[in-house]
Amino acid sequence: MKTNNQVESNSTTDQMKRGEFLRSLGMSSAALMAFYCMGTGLTACSKSSNDPTPAPNPTSTAFTGNADASKGAINFTLDLTSTDYGKLKTVGEFVSVGSVVVANAKGNKLIAVGRVCPHQGGNLEYKLQQDLFKCNLHGSEFNDAGKVQPGWDAKSDVAQYKTSLSTDGNKLTVTA
Repeated sequence: MKTNNQVESNSTTDQMKRGEFLRSLGMSSAALMAFYCMGTGLTACSKSSNDPTPAPNPTSTAFTGNADASKGAINFTLDLTSTDYGKLKTVGEFVSVGSVVVANAKGNKLIAVGRVCPHQGGNLEYKLQQDLFKCNLHGSEFNDAGKVQPGWDAKSDVAQYKTSLSTDGNKLTVTA
């Protein structure tokens, strides 16, 4: 004899199928999915895009030009004496500027490539130890020319941009 608080269980007869479980909650699978999407800020159900909206052009006075590829050719200048971009004078440092990531790579060379990984829109970051750009989302790697390295999820390259440093070393120009 069992009391109201005791439950007999037989794993072969008491297992509930997913659909039965959802119905027992009084929710259809569509309602549950909608609830899940709202609860995760829609990221779980959002469509991934290979062309995410780039960050807007910076508003700092240390920046002039266009760094947003969706608004035309990339052509901008950074003032490396400013606190916003001064870290580019140090090997291994990088900054994201609109659609572009600029890095001071090994050998003290300033390089610039597209900021967004073509696989699922992660941001690229420069990694000094590997001397390459790495996607912060899935780890795809790109060399200093923007070429995806073998064996990664990204199947296409990112844009490479030209860089030129003023004679005094204080102004960096990046162009398409």
